[in-house]
Amino acid sequence: MELDLSWILWGLPAAFALGWIASRLDLRQMRIANRQAPRAYFKGLNYLLNEQQDKAIDAFIEAVQNDPDTSELHFALGNLFRRRGEYDRAVRVHEHLLSRADLSQADRQRAQHGLALDFLKAGLLDRAEEALRKLEGTPFEGQARLARLAIYERSREWPEAARVAQLLEKSGEANFDMRMAHYQCEQAREAVQKGDAASALNLLKQAIQTTPQAARPRILLGQLQLSQGQAEQAYATLSVLFERLDAAAPLAANSLVKAAQAANMTAAATPLLATHYAKQPSIDVLDALSLLEAASPEGGATTHQRYLDHLGQHVSLMAAARWLSEDQQRSSPLPPSVQKTLEQAVRPLARYRCAACGFEAKEHFWHCPGCQAWDSYPPRRIEEL
Repeated sequence: MELDLSWILWGLPAAFALGWIASRLDLRQMRIANRQAPRAYFKGLNYLLNEQQDKAIDAFIEAVQNDPDTSELHFALGNLFRRRGEYDRAVRVHEHLLSRADLSQADRQRAQHGLALDFLKAGLLDRAEEALRKLEGTPFEGQARLARLAIYERSREWPEAARVAQLLEKSGEANFDMRMAHYQCEQAREAVQKGDAASALNLLKQAIQTTPQAARPRILLGQLQLSQGQAEQAYATLSVLFERLDAAAPLAANSLVKAAQAANMTAAATPLLATHYAKQPSIDVLDALSLLEAASPEGGATTHQRYLDHLGQHVSLMAAARWLSEDQQRSSPLPPSVQKTLEQAVRPLARYRCAACGFEAKEHFWHCPGCQAWDSYPPRRIEEL
């Protein structure tokens, strides 16, 4: 039987033609997709520059659908979702990136960092901490440690915060001596609340030894010693602030007066406060002097004159109110309506204000409750700034 080769002669050209047509169709489809992806990308970029985030997200989603393997588009989407507050969608984008086996090591670390930021912005601190720990040994290590430090401070985990601060200091990020002293002060306060005064004393003494320039441990130690009936030790602890003209000394003026009165050391405290006031005038130090001099026979006249002298050098409604109050005791009293008006006018000026965020409070904070900044409150009243 003879082999019929005619079908081969006709079949090969037909197969070639069909293959050529299929390749052209596939190439055409690729070109269309490639044209659509950049168009959608640039459209999204244009919307983003015009601060139209909703339209930008839609454009980037279209670009991702046309080119699902492009990691940059996923990163852009994740960042946009996070900025809009859609943290669950941002998490899904970054988790999808991390699940890809073809992702480079650099992009994997970048996605891990993005995921940690998603959790952090969403307030999921436990999950954020876990995600940040995975960034140890990566280029994002410094940023991750700073974020963990903020988490530990917010959750008041002071030992963990101290450990991370030490790591940051060793890596050359910054000097954390003052921050470490604050952590010990916070632990001391918690110990006092639990009734463990001995531990609080040890923590504060250790803070003074390691960071002698820090004012807060010395102020807290003096106040704790005073509450424990150790008036002489409290006076010795607090007087150092006034001797070295520490800017935070006015915060300890009232406690120094109480310690001096309890230890019968008012004769030494008066010139100490007077010298400090002469070099660094402060209404709190002036009030402390008034308390010391009130017990003397001519204390009222001396105090009255001190406030008057202060007004001669500084425009101060607080000092004026104090002067009128002293004058009220020596002559005719002020009408109640005038006294109430003065008190309301002085009250806002007697507050403290954070230099970082402007948060105002009746008491002085070492750690701003508004912006979480440390040492952002000047130790002077608003009127004296």
